[in-house]
Amino acid sequence: MAVLSKLLEKISYECMQGTLDREITDIIYDSRKVVPGSIFVCIPGAKADGHIYAGDAVKAGAAALLVEREVELPDGADVTVIRVEDTHYAMAFLSAAYFAYPAEEMQIIGITGTKGKTTTTYLVKSILEQAGRRVGLIGTIETIIGDTHIHAENTTPQSYLIQKYFRQMADAGCDTVVMEVSSQGLMLHRTQGFIFDFGIFTNLEPDHIGENEHKDFEDYMRCKGLLFKQCRIGIVNHDDTHWEAVTKGCTCELETYGIDTQADLRAENIEFLNEAGTLGMRFQVKGLLDFPVEITSPGKFNVYNALTAIAICRHFGVQVENIRAAFLAAKVKGRTEMVKVSDDFTLMIDYAHNAMALKSLLTTMRAYHPHRLVCLFGCGGNRAKSRRYEMGEVSGSMADLTIITSDNPRCEEPQDIIDDIKIGIGKTAGKYVEICDRKEAIAYAIDHGEPGDIIVLAGKGHEDYQEINGVKYPMDERVLIQEILEERRKG
Repeated sequence: MAVLSKLLEKISYECMQGTLDREITDIIYDSRKVVPGSIFVCIPGAKADGHIYAGDAVKAGAAALLVEREVELPDGADVTVIRVEDTHYAMAFLSAAYFAYPAEEMQIIGITGTKGKTTTTYLVKSILEQAGRRVGLIGTIETIIGDTHIHAENTTPQSYLIQKYFRQMADAGCDTVVMEVSSQGLMLHRTQGFIFDFGIFTNLEPDHIGENEHKDFEDYMRCKGLLFKQCRIGIVNHDDTHWEAVTKGCTCELETYGIDTQADLRAENIEFLNEAGTLGMRFQVKGLLDFPVEITSPGKFNVYNALTAIAICRHFGVQVENIRAAFLAAKVKGRTEMVKVSDDFTLMIDYAHNAMALKSLLTTMRAYHPHRLVCLFGCGGNRAKSRRYEMGEVSGSMADLTIITSDNPRCEEPQDIIDDIKIGIGKTAGKYVEICDRKEAIAYAIDHGEPGDIIVLAGKGHEDYQEINGVKYPMDERVLIQEILEERRKG
């Protein structure tokens, strides 16, 4: 519990009615979850406006309301009404105060960019823990607090949840937090209420542009840049052509990393490794540091991810041997994740679920000169058909064999989705087979693997379910693979 006046100490506001001398039991932004004595934050959203439910919140026992405009209240309502310019922004500061500013007890690392955020957060966590630090993680896949893993709904949670997780991390003994920072999270002020010790920019490509997201690429880029007005040290990819625009007007110190330009920290002498069904990379770190590195993840983009992690961990005084050991041990679920099934060919799981990501992945795999490049994927139901055509065309053009299967059909017929994908493949001369059942499709890929093949299972990545008609059924590709291998051993 906290006194309302204390929660408001770092924001500008107007008290429209009631007293500030109230004990607040919690901060709530879903009217269905209001508890007696809480403050209900009226957030205008894409689908619903919390201001409409102010009266319901009061009836449920809310002691205070945080609003941007006038709201209808029950007659004689004993409630304090606080008006602010932006309730998203104000809630971030309220939440920080409610949980007693936990970010001040730890060092906070925020990573933004179109690609590489998830992998880099896990690499940083692995390296810093090798060096003896206790690291919390907030990201696309999960939030990690000690031994507790919490499934993620958003890449960057609501500000209240961020502060709640920070408090739990600090209380659990964490001294560092590494988190993914999405453009949506920045746009909606979810990361206000504290200062990042380090802000990182990986890269920028057109994404998340459209209704309920960003109106155009410039807005997307502007929102990414907000991180560098909210951090002490900025670390940016000098090879990305947008880095100067993203950091324009920044208020932090800046340093750079890269491969193809004269950045402060560089990767040189890059080699591709392909040994016994496992792909990796080797390179020399130059510039601010100087030592060789080997990673167990394939492709130039993973060199960028590793270099980003090194640039961050340099500030923590991590020893070279800890960095090298961490890279050999680090695994990121569903991101070029290799699953050992044979010494003769490589099988990997990746989250690539749109044409841009799939093209990048298949281009990377081509650099290993496989005997055949096999791509297994499906597309989600109740999503734009254009994604199906585009992914079909990319796989048909770049893979030697495409295995079309089911992803999350949701409320569509799986065969209808497959037929749409075939329209895209039809624009190419690519060979394909269609096997609707995903387990059968994976079994086909394994049974027909040839020496030197690289087989990519794309689209599901870290997901451990398949959504059909509104129900999420358990389905983890790692489990399916082990079941298939066990069935082959018994058979």
